[in-house]
Amino acid sequence: MLSPQEVQAAMTRYVELVDAGDIDAIVALYAEDAVVEDPVGKPAFHGIAEIARFYREGLGVSNASAVLTGPVRATHNSCGAVPFRVDLEWGGQACSIHVIDVMEFDAAGKIRSMKAYWSEVNVTAQESA
Repeated sequence: MLSPQEVQAAMTRYVELVDAGDIDAIVALYAEDAVVEDPVGKPAFHGIAEIARFYREGLGVSNASAVLTGPVRATHNSCGAVPFRVDLEWGGQACSIHVIDVMEFDAAGKIRSMKAYWSEVNVTAQESA
């Protein structure tokens, strides 16, 4: 079981990797049988192959950046929640998605499940410079 500090570090690292656009490193954070629901309410991605495809076809082509918008919340049973913002171009428009990811980790420190909480009400257009 991960300590709350280890959960915080792992989730902070996830956001750093999203910001860097390092798809291979993001996918390496996941357990082989992980499940990703992004956003919650849409069909889930099961297993490392589906998860890799999700990141490559989404984040991998969006020129996104990410930043924490608050502290990572962590439990004593290997779970946590992280609020952050993803800035990207979506449909030709620069925008920001304000999201909270909830993750559960396995004993090896890999992400067992990730649920991303956001919808269109959490997407804001960015002003043109």
